[in-house]
Amino acid sequence: MQYLSTRDPQSPHRTRSFEEVLLAGLAEDGGLYVPERFPVLDREVLCGYAGMPYAELAAQTIKLFAGEAFSVGELQRLADEAYHGFRHAAVTPLAQLDHRLWLLELFHGPTLAFKDLALQFVGLMFDAALARRGDRVTIIGATSGDTGSAALEACRDREAIDIFILYPYGRISEVQRRQMTTVASANAHAIAVEGTFDDCQDLVKALFADAQLRQALNLAAVNSINWARIAAQIVYYFAAGAALGAPHRSVSFSVPTGNFGNVYAAHIARHMGLAVKDLVIGTNRNDILARYIATGEMAIAPVEPSLSPSMDIQVSSNFERLLFELKGRNGAAVTEAITAFRHTGILPRSDPEWRAAQGLFSAHKVDDTLTMNIIAETYARSGILIDPHTAVAVGAAQAELAKNHTDAPMVALACAHPAKFPDSVERATGVRPLLPGALADLFEHRERVTVLPNDRGAVTRYIRAHARRSGRLA
Repeated sequence: MQYLSTRDPQSPHRTRSFEEVLLAGLAEDGGLYVPERFPVLDREVLCGYAGMPYAELAAQTIKLFAGEAFSVGELQRLADEAYHGFRHAAVTPLAQLDHRLWLLELFHGPTLAFKDLALQFVGLMFDAALARRGDRVTIIGATSGDTGSAALEACRDREAIDIFILYPYGRISEVQRRQMTTVASANAHAIAVEGTFDDCQDLVKALFADAQLRQALNLAAVNSINWARIAAQIVYYFAAGAALGAPHRSVSFSVPTGNFGNVYAAHIARHMGLAVKDLVIGTNRNDILARYIATGEMAIAPVEPSLSPSMDIQVSSNFERLLFELKGRNGAAVTEAITAFRHTGILPRSDPEWRAAQGLFSAHKVDDTLTMNIIAETYARSGILIDPHTAVAVGAAQAELAKNHTDAPMVALACAHPAKFPDSVERATGVRPLLPGALADLFEHRERVTVLPNDRGAVTRYIRAHARRSGRLA
Protein backbone atom coordinates (compact mmCIF):
# COMPACT_ATOMS: atom_id res chain seq x y z
CA MET A 1 0.00 0.00 0.00
CA GLN A 2 1.45 3.34 -1.11
CA TYR A 3 0.20 6.89 -0.47
CA LEU A 4 -0.25 10.05 -2.54
CA SER A 5 -0.47 13.72 -1.59
CA THR A 6 -3.75 15.46 -2.39
CA ARG A 7 -1.79 18.41 -3.82
CA ASP A 8 0.95 16.72 -5.82
CA PRO A 9 0.41 17.14 -9.58
CA GLN A 10 2.68 14.12 -10.07
CA SER A 11 0.87 12.11 -7.39
CA PRO A 12 0.38 8.95 -9.48
CA HIS A 13 4.17 8.75 -9.84
CA ARG A 14 5.35 9.93 -6.42
CA THR A 15 4.29 7.80 -3.49
CA ARG A 16 5.17 7.20 0.16
CA SER A 17 5.00 4.11 2.37
CA PHE A 18 2.65 3.78 5.34
CA GLU A 19 5.50 4.26 7.81
CA GLU A 20 6.60 7.45 6.06
CA VAL A 21 3.04 8.74 6.09
CA LEU A 22 2.59 7.77 9.74
CA LEU A 23 5.67 9.68 10.88
CA ALA A 24 5.21 12.70 8.60
CA GLY A 25 1.47 13.32 8.98
CA LEU A 26 1.29 16.23 6.54
CA ALA A 27 2.84 16.05 3.08
CA GLU A 28 5.71 18.41 2.31
CA ASP A 29 3.61 20.23 -0.30
CA GLY A 30 0.95 20.95 2.33
CA GLY A 31 -1.39 18.23 1.10
CA LEU A 32 -2.89 15.31 2.97
CA TYR A 33 -1.90 11.73 2.28
CA VAL A 34 -4.42 9.25 0.85
CA PRO A 35 -3.98 5.65 -0.29
CA GLU A 36 -3.30 5.15 -3.99
CA ARG A 37 -6.25 2.75 -3.89
CA PHE A 38 -8.82 1.69 -1.30
CA PRO A 39 -8.97 -1.99 -0.34
CA VAL A 40 -12.32 -3.65 -1.03
CA LEU A 41 -13.52 -6.47 1.21
CA ASP A 42 -15.63 -9.35 -0.04
CA ARG A 43 -18.82 -10.47 1.65
CA GLU A 44 -17.19 -13.47 3.33
CA VAL A 45 -14.67 -11.23 5.11
CA LEU A 46 -17.40 -8.81 6.21
CA CYS A 47 -19.52 -11.66 7.54
CA GLY A 48 -16.51 -12.78 9.59
CA TYR A 49 -16.50 -9.47 11.47
CA ALA A 50 -19.62 -10.45 13.41
CA GLY A 51 -18.62 -11.12 17.02
CA MET A 52 -14.93 -10.40 16.41
CA PRO A 53 -13.20 -8.76 19.41
CA TYR A 54 -12.55 -5.08 18.78
CA ALA A 55 -8.76 -5.32 19.06
CA GLU A 56 -8.65 -8.14 16.51
CA LEU A 57 -10.89 -6.18 14.13
CA ALA A 58 -8.60 -3.15 14.52
CA ALA A 59 -5.48 -5.18 13.72
CA GLN A 60 -7.12 -6.77 10.66
CA THR A 61 -8.41 -3.42 9.35
CA ILE A 62 -5.24 -1.39 9.85
CA LYS A 63 -3.17 -4.15 8.26
CA LEU A 64 -5.00 -3.39 5.02
CA PHE A 65 -3.40 0.07 5.04
CA ALA A 66 -0.08 -0.69 6.73
CA GLY A 67 1.41 -2.81 3.95
CA GLU A 68 4.80 -4.16 4.96
CA ALA A 69 5.32 -1.60 7.74
CA PHE A 70 3.66 -3.76 10.41
CA SER A 71 2.87 -7.46 10.53
CA VAL A 72 -0.56 -8.68 11.60
CA GLY A 73 1.01 -10.13 14.74
CA GLU A 74 2.63 -6.81 15.69
CA LEU A 75 -0.60 -4.92 15.03
CA GLN A 76 -2.51 -7.43 17.15
CA ARG A 77 -0.09 -6.87 20.04
CA LEU A 78 -0.38 -3.11 19.72
CA ALA A 79 -4.18 -3.27 19.50
CA ASP A 80 -4.41 -5.46 22.59
CA GLU A 81 -2.31 -2.92 24.49
CA ALA A 82 -4.20 0.08 23.09
CA TYR A 83 -7.66 -1.09 24.11
CA HIS A 84 -6.87 -3.08 27.24
CA GLY A 85 -7.64 -0.15 29.55
CA PHE A 86 -10.97 0.89 28.02
CA ARG A 87 -13.80 0.89 30.55
CA HIS A 88 -16.18 -1.29 28.49
CA ALA A 89 -15.33 -4.81 27.36
CA ALA A 90 -16.87 -4.15 23.93
CA VAL A 91 -14.70 -1.00 23.59
CA THR A 92 -17.40 0.69 21.42
CA PRO A 93 -20.77 -0.60 22.71
CA LEU A 94 -24.15 0.25 21.17
CA ALA A 95 -27.10 1.61 23.17
CA GLN A 96 -30.61 1.61 21.71
CA LEU A 97 -32.69 4.81 21.90
CA ASP A 98 -35.71 3.57 19.93
CA HIS A 99 -36.64 1.00 17.30
CA ARG A 100 -34.48 2.65 14.60
CA LEU A 101 -31.99 4.88 16.47
CA TRP A 102 -28.86 3.70 18.25
CA LEU A 103 -25.96 5.36 20.03
CA LEU A 104 -22.42 4.18 19.32
CA GLU A 105 -20.54 4.95 22.53
CA LEU A 106 -17.01 6.04 21.63
CA PHE A 107 -16.06 7.58 24.99
CA HIS A 108 -14.85 4.64 27.08
CA GLY A 109 -11.14 5.42 26.61
CA PRO A 110 -8.81 7.26 29.00
CA THR A 111 -9.82 10.81 27.98
CA LEU A 112 -13.56 10.13 27.50
CA ALA A 113 -13.71 10.96 23.77
CA PHE A 114 -13.69 9.14 20.43
CA LYS A 115 -10.17 10.38 19.68
CA ASP A 116 -8.82 7.76 22.12
CA LEU A 117 -9.83 4.95 19.77
CA ALA A 118 -7.37 6.12 17.14
CA LEU A 119 -4.69 7.82 19.19
CA GLN A 120 -4.07 5.05 21.70
CA PHE A 121 -3.24 2.81 18.72
CA VAL A 122 -1.39 5.44 16.69
CA GLY A 123 0.81 6.41 19.65
CA LEU A 124 1.99 2.82 19.95
CA MET A 125 2.63 2.62 16.20
CA PHE A 126 4.78 5.76 16.49
CA ASP A 127 6.78 4.13 19.28
CA ALA A 128 7.36 0.96 17.28
CA ALA A 129 8.38 2.78 14.09
CA LEU A 130 10.70 5.20 15.91
CA ALA A 131 12.35 2.34 17.81
CA ARG A 132 13.16 0.62 14.54
CA ARG A 133 14.65 3.84 13.16
CA GLY A 134 16.45 4.89 16.34
CA ASP A 135 14.97 8.38 15.93
CA ARG A 136 12.72 10.83 17.73
CA VAL A 137 9.98 13.19 16.54
CA THR A 138 8.38 16.43 17.62
CA ILE A 139 4.62 16.14 17.33
CA ILE A 140 2.66 19.35 16.79
CA GLY A 141 -1.11 19.38 16.70
CA ALA A 142 -4.13 21.67 16.89
CA THR A 143 -7.24 20.73 18.83
CA SER A 144 -10.76 22.02 19.14
CA GLY A 145 -11.03 20.19 22.44
CA ASP A 146 -10.70 16.39 22.38
CA THR A 147 -7.79 15.52 20.08
CA GLY A 148 -5.35 17.37 22.34
CA SER A 149 -6.05 15.44 25.51
CA ALA A 150 -6.18 12.12 23.66
CA ALA A 151 -2.87 12.86 21.90
CA LEU A 152 -1.14 14.00 25.08
CA GLU A 153 -2.36 10.92 26.93
CA ALA A 154 -1.21 8.62 24.13
CA CYS A 155 2.25 10.23 23.84
CA ARG A 156 3.05 11.17 27.42
CA ASP A 157 6.35 9.92 28.94
CA ARG A 158 7.59 8.53 25.62
CA GLU A 159 11.34 8.89 25.23
CA ALA A 160 11.27 9.31 21.45
CA ILE A 161 8.47 11.90 21.32
CA ASP A 162 7.96 15.53 22.30
CA ILE A 163 4.39 16.73 21.83
CA PHE A 164 3.00 20.27 21.59
CA ILE A 165 -0.76 20.80 21.37
CA LEU A 166 -2.27 24.16 20.42
CA TYR A 167 -5.84 24.90 21.55
CA PRO A 168 -8.03 28.04 21.35
CA TYR A 169 -7.76 29.97 24.60
CA GLY A 170 -11.09 30.20 26.45
CA ARG A 171 -13.02 28.25 23.80
CA ILE A 172 -13.10 24.71 25.21
CA SER A 173 -14.75 23.22 28.28
CA GLU A 174 -12.99 23.23 31.64
CA VAL A 175 -12.75 19.43 31.65
CA GLN A 176 -11.24 19.44 28.15
CA ARG A 177 -8.72 22.08 29.21
CA ARG A 178 -7.71 20.33 32.42
CA GLN A 179 -7.26 17.02 30.65
CA MET A 180 -4.51 18.72 28.63
CA THR A 181 -3.00 21.07 31.20
CA THR A 182 -2.70 18.56 34.04
CA VAL A 183 -0.57 16.05 32.10
CA ALA A 184 2.54 16.00 34.30
CA SER A 185 5.06 14.78 31.73
CA ALA A 186 8.21 16.58 30.64
CA ASN A 187 7.59 15.73 26.98
CA ALA A 188 4.01 17.08 26.92
CA HIS A 189 3.17 20.76 26.32
CA ALA A 190 -0.23 22.47 26.16
CA ILE A 191 -0.28 25.84 24.40
CA ALA A 192 -3.32 28.11 24.64
CA VAL A 193 -3.47 30.32 21.53
CA GLU A 194 -5.30 33.61 21.67
CA GLY A 195 -7.56 32.82 18.71
CA THR A 196 -9.90 30.20 17.26
CA PHE A 197 -9.32 26.57 16.38
CA ASP A 198 -8.93 27.59 12.75
CA ASP A 199 -6.10 29.91 13.87
CA CYS A 200 -4.45 27.01 15.70
CA GLN A 201 -4.82 24.79 12.66
CA ASP A 202 -3.32 27.46 10.39
CA LEU A 203 -0.35 27.83 12.76
CA VAL A 204 0.32 24.10 12.67
CA LYS A 205 0.21 24.04 8.88
CA ALA A 206 2.56 27.03 8.73
CA LEU A 207 5.04 25.28 11.02
CA PHE A 208 4.99 22.20 8.80
CA ALA A 209 5.54 24.41 5.77
CA ASP A 210 8.78 25.73 7.32
CA ALA A 211 11.23 23.25 5.76
CA GLN A 212 14.09 24.21 8.09
CA LEU A 213 11.99 23.79 11.23
CA ARG A 214 10.42 20.59 9.94
CA GLN A 215 13.83 19.02 9.36
CA ALA A 216 15.48 20.35 12.51
CA LEU A 217 12.77 19.04 14.83
CA ASN A 218 11.57 16.10 12.71
CA LEU A 219 7.99 17.34 12.87
CA ALA A 220 5.11 14.87 12.93
CA ALA A 221 1.34 15.13 13.35
CA VAL A 222 -1.20 12.93 15.13
CA ASN A 223 -4.42 14.82 14.51
CA SER A 224 -6.76 13.79 11.73
CA ILE A 225 -4.48 15.07 8.98
CA ASN A 226 -2.48 11.89 9.73
CA TRP A 227 -3.82 9.02 7.61
CA ALA A 228 -3.14 6.52 10.40
CA ARG A 229 -5.77 8.32 12.48
CA ILE A 230 -8.34 7.90 9.71
CA ALA A 231 -7.45 4.21 9.30
CA ALA A 232 -7.96 3.57 13.02
CA GLN A 233 -11.33 5.36 12.98
CA ILE A 234 -12.64 3.19 10.16
CA VAL A 235 -12.64 0.25 12.60
CA TYR A 236 -15.61 1.27 14.73
CA TYR A 237 -17.85 1.68 11.70
CA PHE A 238 -17.18 -1.95 10.76
CA ALA A 239 -17.74 -2.99 14.39
CA ALA A 240 -21.10 -1.19 14.60
CA GLY A 241 -22.19 -2.40 11.18
CA ALA A 242 -21.42 -6.01 12.02
CA ALA A 243 -23.25 -5.75 15.36
CA LEU A 244 -26.39 -4.50 13.59
CA GLY A 245 -26.44 -7.09 10.85
CA ALA A 246 -24.17 -5.87 8.06
CA PRO A 247 -23.53 -7.06 5.39
CA HIS A 248 -26.95 -8.74 5.47
CA ARG A 249 -28.61 -5.34 5.87
CA SER A 250 -27.56 -1.71 5.48
CA VAL A 251 -26.79 0.64 8.36
CA SER A 252 -26.83 4.45 8.44
CA PHE A 253 -24.59 6.73 10.51
CA SER A 254 -25.04 10.26 11.86
CA VAL A 255 -21.73 11.90 12.70
CA PRO A 256 -21.21 15.20 14.58
CA THR A 257 -18.75 16.90 12.30
CA GLY A 258 -16.25 19.74 12.51
CA ASN A 259 -12.98 18.78 10.84
CA PHE A 260 -14.59 16.11 8.61
CA GLY A 261 -12.19 13.33 9.65
CA ASN A 262 -14.70 11.16 11.49
CA VAL A 263 -17.36 11.15 8.80
CA TYR A 264 -14.66 10.75 6.14
CA ALA A 265 -13.60 7.53 7.90
CA ALA A 266 -17.19 6.32 7.54
CA HIS A 267 -17.05 7.23 3.86
CA ILE A 268 -13.93 5.08 3.44
CA ALA A 269 -15.58 2.17 5.27
CA ARG A 270 -18.37 2.42 2.69
CA HIS A 271 -15.76 2.43 -0.10
CA MET A 272 -14.33 -0.75 1.37
CA GLY A 273 -17.65 -2.59 1.24
CA LEU A 274 -19.53 -1.78 4.45
CA ALA A 275 -23.26 -1.69 3.66
CA VAL A 276 -23.92 1.98 4.48
CA LYS A 277 -27.28 3.40 3.42
CA ASP A 278 -26.92 7.03 4.54
CA LEU A 279 -24.07 9.13 5.93
CA VAL A 280 -25.44 12.12 7.82
CA ILE A 281 -23.31 15.12 8.75
CA GLY A 282 -24.43 16.93 11.89
CA THR A 283 -23.14 20.49 12.37
CA ASN A 284 -23.69 23.08 15.07
CA ARG A 285 -24.12 26.82 14.38
CA ASN A 286 -20.77 26.71 12.53
CA ASP A 287 -22.54 25.07 9.63
CA ILE A 288 -20.18 25.46 6.67
CA LEU A 289 -20.50 21.78 5.75
CA ALA A 290 -24.31 21.74 5.99
CA ARG A 291 -24.43 24.88 3.83
CA TYR A 292 -22.18 23.26 1.25
CA ILE A 293 -24.28 20.09 1.01
CA ALA A 294 -27.47 22.15 0.76
CA THR A 295 -26.33 24.84 -1.69
CA GLY A 296 -22.98 23.90 -3.23
CA GLU A 297 -21.37 27.02 -1.73
CA MET A 298 -18.49 26.63 0.73
CA ALA A 299 -17.81 30.05 2.25
CA ILE A 300 -15.88 30.75 5.45
CA ALA A 301 -17.83 32.65 8.13
CA PRO A 302 -16.58 33.80 11.55
CA VAL A 303 -16.21 30.97 14.06
CA GLU A 304 -18.96 31.29 16.68
CA PRO A 305 -18.63 29.71 20.14
CA SER A 306 -21.24 27.04 20.79
CA LEU A 307 -22.26 24.41 23.32
CA SER A 308 -20.35 21.85 21.21
CA PRO A 309 -16.91 23.52 21.05
CA SER A 310 -15.07 20.63 19.40
CA MET A 311 -17.11 21.43 16.28
CA ASP A 312 -16.49 25.18 16.29
CA ILE A 313 -14.62 25.02 13.00
CA GLN A 314 -15.00 26.70 9.62
CA VAL A 315 -12.05 25.20 7.70
CA SER A 316 -12.52 21.41 7.72
CA SER A 317 -9.07 20.04 6.88
CA ASN A 318 -10.18 16.55 5.92
CA PHE A 319 -12.62 17.87 3.34
CA GLU A 320 -9.53 18.17 1.15
CA ARG A 321 -9.36 14.39 0.96
CA LEU A 322 -12.91 14.25 -0.35
CA LEU A 323 -12.16 17.11 -2.73
CA PHE A 324 -9.28 15.05 -4.14
CA GLU A 325 -11.80 12.33 -5.01
CA LEU A 326 -14.36 14.77 -6.39
CA LYS A 327 -11.70 16.26 -8.69
CA GLY A 328 -10.70 12.89 -10.09
CA ARG A 329 -7.53 12.66 -7.96
CA ASN A 330 -6.07 15.69 -9.71
CA GLY A 331 -3.51 17.18 -7.30
CA ALA A 332 -2.99 20.33 -9.36
CA ALA A 333 -6.74 21.05 -9.36
CA VAL A 334 -6.92 20.55 -5.60
CA THR A 335 -4.00 22.94 -5.04
CA GLU A 336 -5.66 25.59 -7.19
CA ALA A 337 -8.99 25.23 -5.38
CA ILE A 338 -7.52 25.24 -1.86
CA THR A 339 -5.31 28.24 -2.66
CA ALA A 340 -8.34 30.18 -3.87
CA PHE A 341 -10.37 29.06 -0.84
CA ARG A 342 -7.78 30.30 1.62
CA HIS A 343 -7.25 33.55 -0.31
CA THR A 344 -10.91 34.50 -0.86
CA GLY A 345 -12.74 32.47 1.79
CA ILE A 346 -14.87 30.83 -0.91
CA LEU A 347 -14.22 27.47 -2.54
CA PRO A 348 -14.53 27.78 -6.34
CA ARG A 349 -17.92 26.37 -7.20
CA SER A 350 -18.30 23.18 -9.20
CA ASP A 351 -21.85 21.92 -9.60
CA PRO A 352 -20.81 18.41 -10.75
CA GLU A 353 -18.63 18.03 -7.63
CA TRP A 354 -21.39 19.38 -5.39
CA ARG A 355 -23.95 16.99 -6.85
CA ALA A 356 -21.52 14.12 -6.32
CA ALA A 357 -21.07 15.19 -2.67
CA GLN A 358 -24.85 15.36 -2.25
CA GLY A 359 -25.02 11.78 -3.42
CA LEU A 360 -22.56 10.76 -0.72
CA PHE A 361 -23.76 12.75 2.30
CA SER A 362 -26.76 14.51 3.75
CA ALA A 363 -26.36 17.24 6.38
CA HIS A 364 -28.39 18.97 9.09
CA LYS A 365 -27.69 21.95 11.33
CA VAL A 366 -28.45 21.60 15.06
CA ASP A 367 -28.21 24.92 16.91
CA ASP A 368 -27.67 25.42 20.64
CA THR A 369 -31.38 25.61 21.50
CA LEU A 370 -32.11 22.36 19.71
CA THR A 371 -29.01 20.80 21.25
CA MET A 372 -30.31 21.50 24.76
CA ASN A 373 -33.76 20.21 23.87
CA ILE A 374 -32.33 16.97 22.51
CA ILE A 375 -30.22 16.39 25.64
CA ALA A 376 -33.35 16.87 27.76
CA GLU A 377 -35.59 14.73 25.56
CA THR A 378 -33.07 11.89 25.31
CA TYR A 379 -32.73 11.74 29.08
CA ALA A 380 -36.49 11.94 29.63
CA ARG A 381 -37.31 9.04 27.31
CA SER A 382 -34.30 6.78 27.87
CA GLY A 383 -32.53 7.79 31.10
CA ILE A 384 -29.32 8.25 29.06
CA LEU A 385 -27.24 11.40 29.48
CA ILE A 386 -25.58 12.67 26.32
CA ASP A 387 -23.11 15.49 25.74
CA PRO A 388 -23.77 18.40 23.33
CA HIS A 389 -21.76 16.86 20.46
CA THR A 390 -23.70 13.62 20.73
CA ALA A 391 -26.89 15.68 20.80
CA VAL A 392 -25.94 17.18 17.43
CA ALA A 393 -25.57 13.65 16.04
CA VAL A 394 -28.93 12.60 17.51
CA GLY A 395 -30.64 15.73 16.18
CA ALA A 396 -29.23 15.24 12.69
CA ALA A 397 -30.23 11.56 12.79
CA GLN A 398 -33.79 12.43 13.81
CA ALA A 399 -34.04 15.01 11.04
CA GLU A 400 -32.85 12.50 8.46
CA LEU A 401 -35.18 9.77 9.71
CA ALA A 402 -38.12 12.18 9.54
CA LYS A 403 -37.56 12.81 5.82
CA ASN A 404 -36.25 9.39 4.85
CA HIS A 405 -38.49 6.55 6.03
CA THR A 406 -36.44 3.39 6.04
CA ASP A 407 -36.03 0.23 8.07
CA ALA A 408 -32.24 0.56 8.14
CA PRO A 409 -30.94 1.22 11.67
CA MET A 410 -29.50 4.70 12.21
CA VAL A 411 -26.43 4.96 14.43
CA ALA A 412 -25.66 8.33 16.04
CA LEU A 413 -22.07 8.63 17.19
CA ALA A 414 -21.70 9.44 20.90
CA CYS A 415 -18.29 11.06 20.62
CA ALA A 416 -17.77 12.36 24.17
CA HIS A 417 -18.74 11.41 27.70
CA PRO A 418 -21.39 13.75 29.16
CA ALA A 419 -19.09 14.54 32.10
CA LYS A 420 -16.79 16.46 29.73
CA PHE A 421 -19.57 19.06 29.43
CA PRO A 422 -21.32 18.88 32.81
CA ASP A 423 -22.73 22.41 32.86
CA SER A 424 -24.70 22.01 29.64
CA VAL A 425 -25.94 18.54 30.58
CA GLU A 426 -27.03 19.72 34.02
CA ARG A 427 -28.88 22.73 32.62
CA ALA A 428 -30.76 20.50 30.21
CA THR A 429 -31.59 17.62 32.56
CA GLY A 430 -31.09 18.76 36.14
CA VAL A 431 -28.53 15.97 36.55
CA ARG A 432 -24.81 16.67 36.79
CA PRO A 433 -22.84 13.84 35.20
CA LEU A 434 -19.88 12.59 37.20
CA LEU A 435 -16.41 11.86 35.88
CA PRO A 436 -15.49 8.16 35.87
CA GLY A 437 -13.37 7.02 38.80
CA ALA A 438 -10.02 7.25 37.00
CA LEU A 439 -10.58 10.97 36.41
CA ALA A 440 -12.44 11.82 39.60
CA ASP A 441 -9.48 13.84 40.95
CA LEU A 442 -8.96 15.84 37.72
CA PHE A 443 -9.74 19.16 39.42
CA GLU A 444 -7.15 18.53 42.13
CA HIS A 445 -4.12 18.50 39.82
CA ARG A 446 -1.96 21.53 39.07
CA GLU A 447 -2.32 22.93 35.56
CA ARG A 448 0.67 23.50 33.27
CA VAL A 449 -0.11 25.73 30.31
CA THR A 450 1.52 28.46 28.24
CA VAL A 451 -0.63 31.20 26.72
CA LEU A 452 0.73 32.58 23.43
CA PRO A 453 -0.54 35.11 20.90
CA ASN A 454 -1.83 33.99 17.52
CA ASP A 455 1.63 34.53 16.09
CA ARG A 456 3.75 32.03 14.19
CA GLY A 457 7.02 33.49 15.48
CA ALA A 458 6.00 33.23 19.12
CA VAL A 459 4.84 29.63 18.72
CA THR A 460 7.99 28.68 16.77
CA ARG A 461 10.27 30.17 19.42
CA TYR A 462 8.47 28.32 22.20
CA ILE A 463 8.65 24.97 20.44
CA ARG A 464 12.32 25.40 19.52
CA ALA A 465 13.11 26.24 23.15
CA HIS A 466 11.33 23.22 24.59
CA ALA A 467 11.76 20.42 22.03
CA ARG A 468 14.42 17.90 23.01
CA ARG A 469 15.23 16.58 19.55
CA SER A 470 18.91 16.91 18.64
CA GLY A 471 19.40 14.21 16.06
CA ARG A 472 19.12 10.47 16.34
CA LEU A 473 18.84 8.69 19.66
CA ALA A 474 21.87 6.99 21.04
